[in-house]
Amino acid sequence: MDDVLTRLRAELAANADAKTLSSFRRFFKEDVKCYGVKTGIVGKISTKYWKEITNLPKQKIFDLCEDLLKTDYTEEAFIVSNWVPRLTGKFEAGDLTIFHDWIEKYLNNWAKCDSFCNHTIGNFMDKYPAKVDELEKWAKSSNRWVKRAAAVSLIVPAKEGRFIENVFRISDILLLDKDDLVQKGYGWLLKQASRRHQDEVLRYVVKNKRVMPRTALRYAIELMPMELRSEAMKKE
Repeated sequence: MDDVLTRLRAELAANADAKTLSSFRRFFKEDVKCYGVKTGIVGKISTKYWKEITNLPKQKIFDLCEDLLKTDYTEEAFIVSNWVPRLTGKFEAGDLTIFHDWIEKYLNNWAKCDSFCNHTIGNFMDKYPAKVDELEKWAKSSNRWVKRAAAVSLIVPAKEGRFIENVFRISDILLLDKDDLVQKGYGWLLKQASRRHQDEVLRYVVKNKRVMPRTALRYAIELMPMELRSEAMKKE
């Protein structure tokens, strides 16, 4: 299996095009390293090579994933985000430390962070709900992507109404953060939580609206009816 990543990378390079590369980079404030491969093609390549590695031991797959992350290519990080959730049934409680380290060392834009955390960490928390308090520690990190990860890791469970107390505690920790990408992260989390807990999220926003950054506030109330959005935005 030593040549899997060599062949995978060659296929990514062969499918790169300048137009996609230029379009992709416009979504980011920071410089991003990418081949310029359409998302759909990346998904097909990911699935193709997953079939080759699916029967490997979990740790061997993790090693391949870390190798992909080390290159800093966004498409290779997307492949990791596709592969790792497929291992959810094999997750162990200690894997959260590995995932945290990957986020801290290798995830350096919002697309890498969100695509990895939404399902990998979201799936992990569904399997090990007692570990969800760890995300509150992440929210206190000095690393912007670990802080954003603390919020976006609960996007999928929050959409389904779960972990609502943790949603608010993480939002409390991140409430006054100056980083707009952190603000957007916890605002997005509150928005998804509002699908099942609209009244609670509205109360939270109204209670904090004097100090809550406008970016986070607007994200949090985006799914609410106009009259509730007006209430949340109204200056006192």
